[in-house]
Amino acid sequence: MNVFDIKIQNEINTKLEGINEQSRNYINEAILIINKEIGIDNITSIILFGSHIERKDFSSISDCDLLIIFNDNVSNFLIKNIEKYFIALENKHNLREDGFKFVNKFFDRATGMFVSHFLTKKKYWENLIFHKIFRVNRIFSKLIAPKKIVFCNIISNSSILYGKDLRKNVKKIEISPFEIVRSLIMNLIIILFSIPTSVLKSFNSIKYQLEAVKWSLRASNYYAFEDSKSLEEISARFILFEKSGRILNYIRHAKVFYHRFLNLRKKPHTDLGFMLRCPFRILKIHLKGLQFKQIAKK
Repeated sequence: MNVFDIKIQNEINTKLEGINEQSRNYINEAILIINKEIGIDNITSIILFGSHIERKDFSSISDCDLLIIFNDNVSNFLIKNIEKYFIALENKHNLREDGFKFVNKFFDRATGMFVSHFLTKKKYWENLIFHKIFRVNRIFSKLIAPKKIVFCNIISNSSILYGKDLRKNVKKIEISPFEIVRSLIMNLIIILFSIPTSVLKSFNSIKYQLEAVKWSLRASNYYAFEDSKSLEEISARFILFEKSGRILNYIRHAKVFYHRFLNLRKKPHTDLGFMLRCPFRILKIHLKGLQFKQIAKK
């Protein structure tokens, strides 16, 4: 390893303090592969976002959420070619499920869920071209992906591991109520798809349920309050939103649901009762987000 490589590794390692060993090793090896195959000087920025930033939110089903932004002069061929190394690396560090079944692979690539690396170019990031950044299905991206909310969450809940801070180059993003509708549709599709597939143990459908609830909470919370809290804090906030003529019952049901949600993230297993409640709760989360945005405006 030359002096330049040591300097880069030390810089990144300093910023990875507090992150679990599995992901830290994955990220360090990813940097070495990029340096060998493309050259570290061809990277504009490396951004870590998601559960690793809020340390409390990391769970056994969390991915790494590593966004690597290359200079525009790096060819698409090189970026596509390096993909195989990342896939092998994720298998090595148990960031992918064994075998990565066809249905899982299709679903994960279509939505960007449970993918630990995103390889893109500077021009795509600066122009916020969602499907080019996250390599997801273009039709899915255009029709139902809550793109603006995702970008806002990344900008507000991320860390620059290396290179330029391109977050400040992104202009203020205005989020309309339609983004919440997109989020609702996307997460309901995920939920309704994963319930019947719960009989297939190899699919591990509970993780998709948990991810849908997580992103529903994050999207609705950001829309209403424009902040990024931990899932525990957001859950507590949404419990406080419960009110009706039978307020104690509604609060109790909400507490039970979010308690199960947070525990299942720590130790995921098939819980049909929880899964059947998810569609109603996801609908309610989004409606609460819309409601409290209006209250905040007043």
